[in-house]
Amino acid sequence: MMEMKLATEEQLAEIYKRDLAAAFPPAELKPLREMRAELRRGEYRPWCLFEGDEIVGAAFLWTYVPGFCLFDYLCVTSSRRNDGLGSLLIQKLVEAERGNVLFGESEIAAYAPDTAMAERRLGFYRRNGARQACYDTCVFGVPYHTLYWADRTPADEELCAAHQATYRSRFPKLLYNQFIKIPWEPSMGVPKKTPWLEVKEET
Repeated sequence: MMEMKLATEEQLAEIYKRDLAAAFPPAELKPLREMRAELRRGEYRPWCLFEGDEIVGAAFLWTYVPGFCLFDYLCVTSSRRNDGLGSLLIQKLVEAERGNVLFGESEIAAYAPDTAMAERRLGFYRRNGARQACYDTCVFGVPYHTLYWADRTPADEELCAAHQATYRSRFPKLLYNQFIKIPWEPSMGVPKKTPWLEVKEET
């Protein structure tokens, strides 16, 4: 039986090193110590999909703005990919967070190094209930579409404000202005991809 539960700090570290570090490029990967700090402040929810005692997938949320949760990372452990667990993760996450607006970012195919992969990822999210907002973003040099899951339809301005506030909660103004563009459009240009503050978590 599959069950969705919040991970402990120790389990968070395990999943980060086992799965996230292998699945995401440095430009898209938040340092583990930042996740730990947000978890301790009550601003992060690391949901994990358990099969018995084994963690087979993870769906992490950044929860700075009440009523809104940034869909930070979705990952299925490598040994269980192509088993349909990605769809199950989203389904159970939406159930667990019912009443909140879940929103996330999916890389824009035209700017992705692997266009086909970006298109498949966006299609996957759409098949699993995601709706696309009217604005895009560019985070650390990676352009994204904004997607959301919700029982209601939030106003575009409301969603964008929550998106901005979530990132501003983490970054000082100068760094936010340099690395985070919300909203973003192609006429603004695409800056060079930059790993998350050039910081890598110690192993």
